[in-house]
Amino acid sequence: MTENKKKNDGEAAVLEAIAAMPEPDRAIGEQLHVLIRANAPDLMPRTWYGMPAYTNGNKIVLWFRSKKKFGERYMTIGFNDIAKLDAGNVWPISYALTELTSDEEAKIAELIQKAVS
Repeated sequence: MTENKKKNDGEAAVLEAIAAMPEPDRAIGEQLHVLIRANAPDLMPRTWYGMPAYTNGNKIVLWFRSKKKFGERYMTIGFNDIAKLDAGNVWPISYALTELTSDEEAKIAELIQKAVS
C-alpha cells in the first residue's frame, strides 16, 4: 500500500470516528482534527482502538477520544511516549477537554508543535 493511500484511508477512518461522536464532542473533534493537521502536517491520521489518532509512520504520537468512549464526563486528548513533551521528572500527557475556545486551541497547538519538534 502506498504512503498516500494509507494517509487517505487513515483520514477517512478518523473522520468517520469523529462523525460517530455525539455532540458536542463531534464539533470539538472536528476542530481538533483541523488543529492537529495544521500544526503537525507530517503526522498521518489513523484510528487507534477506535479513537482518532495521529502517527509519525511508526508510532502513535497523539490521540483524542469522546467522553462516551469510557463514560467519562469530558473528552480527552493525549500524547504517547514518543511525543517530546518531557519537562523535568514529571509532566502531563493527557488533558481533559470540555470546550475548545481560542485559548484552548492555542494551548493545544503549542503542545502539538512541541510533541513533534
